[in-house]
Amino acid sequence: MKKKLLIIGKKGFVGSNLIKFLKKYMNLKTSNFEKFISDNQIYDKKYDYIINCSSNKNFVNRKYSLKNDNDFIIANKIAHSKTKLIMFSTRKIYKPKFNIKENDFKKPKCNYSKNKLISENLVKKTLKNQSLILRVGNVIGLPVMNKRKIHQTFVDIFFDKVKSGIIYNNPHIYKDFLPISTFNRIVFELISKNAFGTYNVSSGKKIYINEIVDWLNFHNEKKITKISPKKSFNNDSFTLNNTKLMNKIKIKNSSNDLKNECMKISKKFFKNK
Repeated sequence: MKKKLLIIGKKGFVGSNLIKFLKKYMNLKTSNFEKFISDNQIYDKKYDYIINCSSNKNFVNRKYSLKNDNDFIIANKIAHSKTKLIMFSTRKIYKPKFNIKENDFKKPKCNYSKNKLISENLVKKTLKNQSLILRVGNVIGLPVMNKRKIHQTFVDIFFDKVKSGIIYNNPHIYKDFLPISTFNRIVFELISKNAFGTYNVSSGKKIYINEIVDWLNFHNEKKITKISPKKSFNNDSFTLNNTKLMNKIKIKNSSNDLKNECMKISKKFFKNK
């Protein structure tokens, strides 16, 4: 597949993993990957897709402002070209529940999700069929070392707690987890299909927190007792309906892939430090 891509935000968890995957399967050159959205020269080049993996602290932590919205800034710069934008949004724009569809009720609670929903609407209005918006659940992969990291993934939080000798017991809470290898494949296939529009990116499967914690902790030789958190997180249980996505790309998507990814992460963290 001959596509010219630009990935912005190459040092983060998603960006760094996508680059490794796409360089392997699309024979991309390192020079196609840029870092800063403010460099106007990069938009003079003719790209098929710009994939934005970047954000900033003000967008995450403050009230919405156009100047902090990297996706909208990019959309404005490519509005009169044929370049498509791939924007990563969040499942947190929805009210948590089982089997959430793309057109279900939106109820963002945190500052970041409120800003992402505003950004989604502006990008769609600006680019119309030139945008591919992916609402992503929890992506599981080996943490990256980056001092400027803005978001903590589920795995980041898990290992931070394990270092302190803490594992929380959450017997009734479930979420939608997707291994980074499957996530990368989904992005690749959507590009291959010249897809546009809005998609939930997820496994579509109910995975209980205690189950995935056991997988991540499998190679830990220290015995740590699970403790109940002071605050209940039952209302945050969710899965994303991925029927629209699977109808578009039809890829393998099994719970065993997730388990294997977690076991690899566990071995890497506890055995190969």
